[in-house]
Amino acid sequence: MLQQLKTDYNKTEVASIPRFQLTGKYAQALFFNNEQDKAIEILEENVKQASKLAEGKYAAYLYTVLAINNRILERISNSTSSIERAKLFATNTSDLETKGYVKYGEGWLAARNNKEAEAVRNFLQAAQYFDKAPPSPSLDARKSTVYKELTSIYANWNEYELQEKYGALSLQVALKQKDATAIFEAYMSMGYIHEQRFIQSPHLQNHRDLAEKYYLQAIDLYNKNKQSFAIASNLSFVANNLANLYLRFYPSSYKDKVKYYAQLAQKQGQESEQHNHIASSYGILAELAIQDGDFLKAKTFLLASLSEIYTEPVVDQHILLSIYENLSDICERDNDYNESLRYYKLYVETFQNIYNKEKLGLSKRLEAQYEKEKQMQELKNLQLEAQKKEQKLQLMQVLDLQQRQDLENLRLRDENNLKRLELSRMEGDQQRQALRLSKLESETRANEALNYRKELSYRENINRFYTVLMIASFLLLLVLFYAYRQRTRHMKQREKLHSLELDKEKQRSNIATLTAMLDGQEQERGRLARDLHDGLGGLLSGTKLHLSHVTEQSGPDLKGQLSKSISQLDIAVDELRRVAHNLMPDLLQNYGLEEALTDYASRMSNDNIEIDVQFLHYTSPMSKEQELIIYRIIQELVNNAIKHASPHQIIIQVVEEDERYSITVEDDGKGFEIDKLKNNNSAGLHNINSRIRFLNGNLHIQSSIELGTSIEFYFPKQTTHD
Repeated sequence: MLQQLKTDYNKTEVASIPRFQLTGKYAQALFFNNEQDKAIEILEENVKQASKLAEGKYAAYLYTVLAINNRILERISNSTSSIERAKLFATNTSDLETKGYVKYGEGWLAARNNKEAEAVRNFLQAAQYFDKAPPSPSLDARKSTVYKELTSIYANWNEYELQEKYGALSLQVALKQKDATAIFEAYMSMGYIHEQRFIQSPHLQNHRDLAEKYYLQAIDLYNKNKQSFAIASNLSFVANNLANLYLRFYPSSYKDKVKYYAQLAQKQGQESEQHNHIASSYGILAELAIQDGDFLKAKTFLLASLSEIYTEPVVDQHILLSIYENLSDICERDNDYNESLRYYKLYVETFQNIYNKEKLGLSKRLEAQYEKEKQMQELKNLQLEAQKKEQKLQLMQVLDLQQRQDLENLRLRDENNLKRLELSRMEGDQQRQALRLSKLESETRANEALNYRKELSYRENINRFYTVLMIASFLLLLVLFYAYRQRTRHMKQREKLHSLELDKEKQRSNIATLTAMLDGQEQERGRLARDLHDGLGGLLSGTKLHLSHVTEQSGPDLKGQLSKSISQLDIAVDELRRVAHNLMPDLLQNYGLEEALTDYASRMSNDNIEIDVQFLHYTSPMSKEQELIIYRIIQELVNNAIKHASPHQIIIQVVEEDERYSITVEDDGKGFEIDKLKNNNSAGLHNINSRIRFLNGNLHIQSSIELGTSIEFYFPKQTTHD
């Protein structure tokens, strides 16, 4: 198939759309046939040419393939750059299939970076794009790829029902498109799913038999379509799986089948140069020899397996671990304790390597989750600290202003006292001068001219004095006016502080009012539900019994009319019970949120709409108060979606994280413009926001026209109110 792809590729014109469409498949075939550098070279050459087109469809597709291949080669920075370019070009196309493929690429990279929740979100968005995209030759294959990725992640999460659901969807799509490679991979995936289910629950033997069935179907399909498989190592892989299944989980009468499929895997692995697969087949034959008591033959197989596994550039540590363990046991049986000890030390060293890698991977996932939660918590703490510091700074500014005002008042008071002292000194001087003048006038009047000049001089001094006095008085008035203005400003500051205290009190009052309102609403719902059920329900039931009694005593014509009335009464009673149940669901009070939402989804689902409820990692239930609020919020969101969006499917997802709960309600309806929602003061949105604020949570809305709506809100596990 690789040669055929190469021939088809060379026939296409350079920088043409047929070449762009074929480049991804050709590069993938090269990549999995140990020609990685050539695959990258072809992708980079074509993506440069595709980037020049106004239509971003082909550049987005090729950049996504390039990002995936770079990630496999551990070129992290190149992979990140390529997927960002793919996202940019995806905005320049209206092709839904291409948008879905870019989302698949984002999910694939997130899964390999241990961000599985983000990966699931991207894969589900990709599936939505593919469901809305028009049919194409590649659409079903891409759907199948998304389903396989979801199957793998749900397997890691031990979500067996979702794992089997998407595995079955992958097989269904592969059979529909009649792609032998896709069907083969789907058979392998389904076989592995049932094998793991049997390992988890050995008493469910049907899973073992189903695993055998799917593995056999995969081998049969491969034998019938050898020429169409680009990856020749598939047969050796599934043959090893089947041989291992017979060896470990079937009676000893299946030894011939174990040997047959192990030898088949060995032969096919040698043809495709898959040394890990050859090593696995030798290991299976060695275990078979150990069961037969032929330890010399088993040791020969194990040494051959060891030789094969070291031929690979990347050694499979798990196969190596099994080889060392069996070699150590065989050498110990032969009393070759030195060799046994040597292999045992190698076994311990390999085990430590595996453990350290697994611990490192787990630690990275936990560290990423921890850092995310830690950063969010630190951000909240910083916001609270900033608010406290801002309030403290305002208080310190007010106190500082008050202290400066007091200091200024003291300074003005000292200056005023000094002015008064100076004025008293001047008045004393004036009195002494008047006394001296009186003495001079009584002693001599002879020098009248001299006295006249002295009198003029004296008057000038007096005038100057009064001028100085007036100026001093004016300055004193200015000082008093300044003091008055400072006092007025101080009063305004006190009024501002008082206003801040009033605002805080209003906030406390609002919280108390909101709490009382929510309690009152729920009490009124409960009272109304009981009144409807006990009062009007009993009345309708009594009326029905009365009409039934009258019907038995009436003629044929009247019986028909009364039967119709009784049927209408049954409908009214059912509707009354449904309304009462929605007002106060008993399942929520008695069995919790999960049962209540599942029942609600079942009741709201019909032929036109499917409502799916998913609880992930939900191990620590919420309080009854929180469950009731969440139930009301989800009820409001689902009603809004049904009323305004006309969806075919609604997904309700409740996820428990380390420090919070995350709830998502998604639909595939009409969608809407977010900007219009901001100007819409609807009562429903106001009620939702009020309840989320009561939980100390946050609301996030995403919506696109004709692509549906995703509404997510989250809140901390421990919620307290002032």
